[in-house]
Amino acid sequence: MDAEADERRLAWVYLSRVVQGPCAPLSALIASVGVCEAARAVREHELPEALRGPTAARREIDSAAQDLETMARLGGRVITPDDDEWPGWRMLGLDQLDTDRDRDAAVPLVLWARGPLALQTASERAVAVVGSRCSSGYGVQVASEIACDLAGRGWTIVSGAAFGIDAAAHRAALAVGGSTVAVLACGVDRPYPAQHDRLLTAIADTGLVVSEYPPGTTAQKHRFLARNRLIATLGDGVLVVEAGMRSGARNTVKWARRLGRPAMAVPGPVGSASSAGCHRMIREGEAHLVTRAEDVIDEAGPLRLPVAESADTDPAAHLRGAEAEVYAALPAIGSRLPRELAQQSGLDLATVRAVLPALELAELVGCDSDGWFRTRGRRSG
Repeated sequence: MDAEADERRLAWVYLSRVVQGPCAPLSALIASVGVCEAARAVREHELPEALRGPTAARREIDSAAQDLETMARLGGRVITPDDDEWPGWRMLGLDQLDTDRDRDAAVPLVLWARGPLALQTASERAVAVVGSRCSSGYGVQVASEIACDLAGRGWTIVSGAAFGIDAAAHRAALAVGGSTVAVLACGVDRPYPAQHDRLLTAIADTGLVVSEYPPGTTAQKHRFLARNRLIATLGDGVLVVEAGMRSGARNTVKWARRLGRPAMAVPGPVGSASSAGCHRMIREGEAHLVTRAEDVIDEAGPLRLPVAESADTDPAAHLRGAEAEVYAALPAIGSRLPRELAQQSGLDLATVRAVLPALELAELVGCDSDGWFRTRGRRSG
């Protein structure tokens, strides 16, 4: 590692320790002046008002070198936006959200990781599976079957390593030799819950345990809510298997919808309190009803283009959810601005802005000074 890269890595790690979690004003400062200059400004307290409070408690703690040594002893690493492993494509959605509305919406500064999987590769085709901690036998069985089928077909299972549905999903993926990622609300050196020490060790042996919190950080309530946005971000969709009316899984669904990811829920027995939250999300249109892996793939499947195009081939035939709605709102000829697309599609502006780069990467849309347009009509024959 050259001196400049080493300096940048130490700056990222220092700032991660200072703010311990999402911090939109710091992300904005880094985007403006660079990570090394941002770290200097924090150390010397030359900061805008919005950053003085969030950095005051720990700005004098510079344990970056020790943190990196700790991770090396654990066989882990830090993943920064400078690294090839950084899932930049996944972070596009978060980057478009309104952090004034929700401060947790910021892109993480870094991700701390244990495990052999490369995060960018592992998240290329992934589904988040979440649900009740107090799961029933029915919920565990359904979550295990769906996660097992998805993992067996090459999908990564992302969850939070909690009791109940999370653990069932992770174990199912491990059982078939599939990929699974556990996203923690504490340092990756601190198994949480403690009873899942062996499970997390097994995930770290073949999959990946990740967190935006530096080593030694303890789990706290507000960190679980922030963690949920990363679970939603790293998947192509969020699947809820059992959720009570006040389940935290609904918070993950909220993030999925804001990011333009499909949300799905499995129905349960009509009188089951454990599935009441799923039934409500389905009834109110917050989640699509699914019952098997094939349903999940239909909703969360990656954008696919036809192998060969002809005059009667629809290049967007495989789009689902918000992607399909935004594409449909684009005119056959001409351009539209994101705000116009939001009005036309009925989606919120943040979702439209998150979806457009995905459609652009799939070569379905482009943009110029007039706005966004369908690329097919612009191609020369």
